[in-house]
Amino acid sequence: MKIDQTTVAVVTGAASGIGRALAVRLAQEGASLAIADINASELDETARMLKKAAGAPEKVTTHVVNVADNGQVTAFAREVIEAHGRTNLLINNAGVGLFGTVEQISIEGIEWLMGVNFWGVVFGVKHFLPILRCQPQGHIVNISSVFGIIGPAGHSAYAASKFAVRGFTEALRHELAVGSIKVSVVHPGGIQTNIANNARSGAGADRAAAERERALFNMAARTSPEMAAERIVRGILRDEERILIGADAWAIDRIQRWAPVKYWRLIGKMIELMAK
Repeated sequence: MKIDQTTVAVVTGAASGIGRALAVRLAQEGASLAIADINASELDETARMLKKAAGAPEKVTTHVVNVADNGQVTAFAREVIEAHGRTNLLINNAGVGLFGTVEQISIEGIEWLMGVNFWGVVFGVKHFLPILRCQPQGHIVNISSVFGIIGPAGHSAYAASKFAVRGFTEALRHELAVGSIKVSVVHPGGIQTNIANNARSGAGADRAAAERERALFNMAARTSPEMAAERIVRGILRDEERILIGADAWAIDRIQRWAPVKYWRLIGKMIELMAK
């Protein structure tokens, strides 16, 4: 897909991390932006950054949206049409984390996480796809995770949501194979964002274990949000269907392909060594 001054891009989860970096990177390409997040103050900061970006976009609108709320996403799509007249690029990026084993996390916690990570993607696609169909070209990008390729112990809910995003996106891509709308699924490895620091812990989860998980993630995260955004934009420009981010994501993908059932024996040992 070509990205230029005629592009209107929608980015959710744009108040920080990959979403903010994506908004800035797309602005550098000249795209107008409709950015969304539940955090109004940080979203406004992203908007201020966009105005200072090289090749500042013609138009930027901010939208405070809980992507887990179908009604709010419906209104969001309507606001984008009213403000921009169209959408060419949709990036469903908003996501949250939840630590704890299946026995430690609650049904309510799983529902909260799935609401943002999975249903947020579904709502975004359902309400923006009809808009994208009216354009000469369009692209949908859904952010999964390396945990949409493997299922680590202690991350059952998060992995479930990211596997769901992967499956939903791949099926969507097959459904839209004939036509002008491209579809990409993104699998980031460890990215230097606050998703682990802001992740909730299950009510029965061991706090010390959760803190170790956070520390391990922060130590292993080697890719900056800006590097991730650059890789995603490059993938969009090339119409890539599957975008892996980071050497860790590439390695984990290869290990899972090589040992689809027993991969955790190897990856788990690697993690134990890192923790020491």
